[in-house]
Amino acid sequence: MNPVVGEEDAERHVRGVCFKTGPPRRTGVELEWLVRDPADPHLPVPAARLDAALAPLTARGGLPYGGRITLEPGGQVELSSRPAGSPAACVAAVAAELAVLRRHLAGAGLVLDGTGLDAHRSPPRILDQPRYRAMEAHFDRDGPWGRVMMRCTAAVQVCVDAGDESDGVTGYRFRWLLAHRLGPVLVAAFANSPLHRGRPTGWASYRQAVWARMDPGRTRRPLGARRCPRTAWARYALDARLMCVPGAGDWSPPPGLPLRAWLRGGWTERPPTLADVDYHLTTLFPPVRPRGHLELRMIDAQPGDDWIVPLLVTAALLDDPEAAERAWEATAPLTRGGRATPPWSAWLRAARHGPADPATGAAVRACFDAALTALDRPGVPAGLWRAAASYAERYPLRGRCPADDRADAPSRGPAPAPLDLLEGAP
Repeated sequence: MNPVVGEEDAERHVRGVCFKTGPPRRTGVELEWLVRDPADPHLPVPAARLDAALAPLTARGGLPYGGRITLEPGGQVELSSRPAGSPAACVAAVAAELAVLRRHLAGAGLVLDGTGLDAHRSPPRILDQPRYRAMEAHFDRDGPWGRVMMRCTAAVQVCVDAGDESDGVTGYRFRWLLAHRLGPVLVAAFANSPLHRGRPTGWASYRQAVWARMDPGRTRRPLGARRCPRTAWARYALDARLMCVPGAGDWSPPPGLPLRAWLRGGWTERPPTLADVDYHLTTLFPPVRPRGHLELRMIDAQPGDDWIVPLLVTAALLDDPEAAERAWEATAPLTRGGRATPPWSAWLRAARHGPADPATGAAVRACFDAALTALDRPGVPAGLWRAAASYAERYPLRGRCPADDRADAPSRGPAPAPLDLLEGAP
């Protein structure tokens, strides 16, 4: 049964399903990758070739630890882990499944490319389901950025429990705010998308710059979340414009119609149901998304096995009480005069300059120090600490990020349009 809902019932439902509270114990990760043929690295990979390579893994039981393989609209591959009881267990399971994925792709002459945004290609959209047709039409009204996001970007998305009902460092209110305070830190520390269409963009994370140009009501963080994250998120969700509504034929709703307006009778095609509200939640893409757990979406894809480091660092800073306290203090200078979370301009500075920005770089180094202390404790395999420590030595401690390794790559093709997103940012 799929009951029709009104505004109050929908808001109550969103408040209830998006923060499932309990002691923070589990960790998960979603890894997105670009896919290339090394023989023709600047050409898109045909959908049929990808489907054939991935078919054994997308079937039930295709991965050894219950992970899931899916495709993104531009042919990016996503590996989604099952929740694990610790970051170390998550790393072990995902590493084993990633080895299987790489082996199958290698058999088809393909490789994974851990870059936040495709530096050279502008692949076609290979997924033609109604969801993606409606999504593309929605974003096209505001410019080309939605197509770039859908077809050319890849991320490391770290998932942690929302937290418990307490007011301390394990509580969902503190963890929600801390995740947003860490946002610019994670953007800068792992920025890995400085090129687009073969040319330098002037951004360490051009992927984050692309996201910043899109529909802010569904891609930026909710405001006013200091007192009650549930209320702030429900308001954000209901005020976001409808992107796609499942049904027969075209899934595109009337342009510019917020969910709240539909709930109030502003679209008479049919009344909204609880399933429509749940589906709408899947079309919201803020940097921290509550899905029962918290999904941190601001981290660029990483080369090789460096995806391990943002997983470890993020989990340590949120789940270790001492590290969480230290991270809260380290990010205070980014919040501008006692705000609960950094303004959007702090996110953009982090995306443009990475750890080379003085205030952002200081916060990155302090947070890495706190994370490394948390990881240097009994129960954490020494190899994981070494991976994070090696990354810190290569990048944050030198004021660098992976984007700096790509900065001298050869230029090809026309330069993209400049983005002066810092101008007038709040």
